[in-house]
Amino acid sequence: MSHPSPATAPDGGRSAPAPASAAWDDVQPLALDTAPRPEYGAGSLADLLPTLAAHQEIDGFAPVIPELAAADRNCVFLIDGLGWEQLRAHPAEAPFLTSLLASSRGGTGRPITAGFPATTATSLASVGTGLPPGAHGLPGYTVRDPGTGELMNQLRWRPWTDPHAWQPYPTIFQRAHDAGIHTAQVSSPTFEHTPLTKVALSGGTFRGRLSGEDRMDLAAEQLAAADRALVYTYYAEVDGKGHRFGVDSDAWRGQLMYVDRLAQRLAEQLPPRSALYITADHGMIDIPFDDASRIDFDEDWELRAGVALLGGEGRARHVYAVPGAETDVLTVWREVLGEQFWVASREEAIAAGWFGPRIDERVHGRIGDIVAAAHDDVLIIASQKEPKESLMVGNHGSMTPAEQLVPLLEVRS
Repeated sequence: MSHPSPATAPDGGRSAPAPASAAWDDVQPLALDTAPRPEYGAGSLADLLPTLAAHQEIDGFAPVIPELAAADRNCVFLIDGLGWEQLRAHPAEAPFLTSLLASSRGGTGRPITAGFPATTATSLASVGTGLPPGAHGLPGYTVRDPGTGELMNQLRWRPWTDPHAWQPYPTIFQRAHDAGIHTAQVSSPTFEHTPLTKVALSGGTFRGRLSGEDRMDLAAEQLAAADRALVYTYYAEVDGKGHRFGVDSDAWRGQLMYVDRLAQRLAEQLPPRSALYITADHGMIDIPFDDASRIDFDEDWELRAGVALLGGEGRARHVYAVPGAETDVLTVWREVLGEQFWVASREEAIAAGWFGPRIDERVHGRIGDIVAAAHDDVLIIASQKEPKESLMVGNHGSMTPAEQLVPLLEVRS
């Protein structure tokens, strides 16, 4: 993708960019106040478990989502990658889940916001800790570790760092277990010992099962194991097929049909005095494979100039500038991308509440010097440094409704 040329030539992408040229004078960057800030403290993923914990009389919690009524036994079924808009667009493939949108089973069917960025590691930490990203400290797919200066992949936990130093808060599952509530996570065995599970979802007992059917059956058994219970279960492949083939592909539709049957299987086995909450970590959007839609950072010297590290993911980038180049990098990114992305300095993004109402000191330096969140159907890829991610059809991360809104569906027994 070509851009107006600055006054000076590139020097390999490590020096500060030159001042913007007159060709950029007519660019009108997106106003930051037009970005739809996640509903932290009112209706976000971080508010779900605190509300359930308050209803189960765990000390230190108050109900945040008022329409959720108390239940002795609570189960959260998280479907990776199933956004509210994608679910509503496919009623034929998901008849059971669609029936819950209209609250036909006596519960609630509404969207809530994932949080920013709308990505798995961030959202799972928000679910499990009940905290926004600025507090739990997983504010993106990859972020800079201020202690080492390296990019840290928070989904794969590479390079390895002490999980509890990175995210020191106890999970709500841990607090529920300590309060005498039967607590269990039912998921793939491959997730049992991962650092992300330890910092986001640990507490009580982990039960690994390979098949979706086995997970649903075991989750129902765990709910019935005590008078008070909190159970979490998870399914990943809706997200996997979306990344590889795209939302609305035959493969994605097949996964939606399958997970719809899983949700119904679990709902039909709920023991008395139970509530099942079905939600997701983010939605997804397909991005065309053309130069206008996929801006290649590795091939774009203007965007590289003055940048030390590129973090985040295609639709939610953390940009870490060479010391002293922060203002110039912000200027160029805003002028080059400002009609397609919300482009903010770190302090502007924090002040706008993108990462929540507070930012812990240890988290501040993990956030990019510049944060770029996609508004249009566009990506910033890195074809050389991120070859696999750059080839994904379905993507997520930003604050558009397709990515940000996730379902909160309820079944009660």
